[in-house]
Amino acid sequence: MHELSETADTIADRFTRWCESVVHRMPFGLNRLVPPTFLGFALINSGTFAADLALLTVLHGWFELPVWSSVTVAYVCAFGLSFVLNRTFNFHSHAPVGRQAAVYIVVVVVNYLAFILGIGSGLTALGVEYHVSRLLAGACEAVYMYSAMRWVVFRRVVEPEPELTPDAM
Repeated sequence: MHELSETADTIADRFTRWCESVVHRMPFGLNRLVPPTFLGFALINSGTFAADLALLTVLHGWFELPVWSSVTVAYVCAFGLSFVLNRTFNFHSHAPVGRQAAVYIVVVVVNYLAFILGIGSGLTALGVEYHVSRLLAGACEAVYMYSAMRWVVFRRVVEPEPELTPDAM
């Protein structure tokens, strides 16, 4: 019989353990270089990137909306999903969501202006097919977004150790 004090094994916990297990088995010393959160980020954001491309295709390819508006709507939807999934499954954050969401929005706006509009739309304007442009911009944004999520948005704050007073001894 399980004791009530045991914590529930959540899907997020299993996802993290699976990422740790895969990273632990990586060859050529990669297991010392690749953090499990990077694998989690890659998996989650591959799925949200696929959703981004699918929505982009529907909006621009089927409904013939302009590329800039199709990219924007698809991007906002994908990054909202990415925030929720990374916060819950990858970084296990329990910090106040409001502050994190505000920081994340700033990170996403910088990413959008630099990589999506800058690189993605720039390549499309130069004649590169819009899916290819989006893939190239996506590679650049992946590095930026993982770094920002790990070290800025979902950074772990280390609580200082409480000092022992003579009364506590």
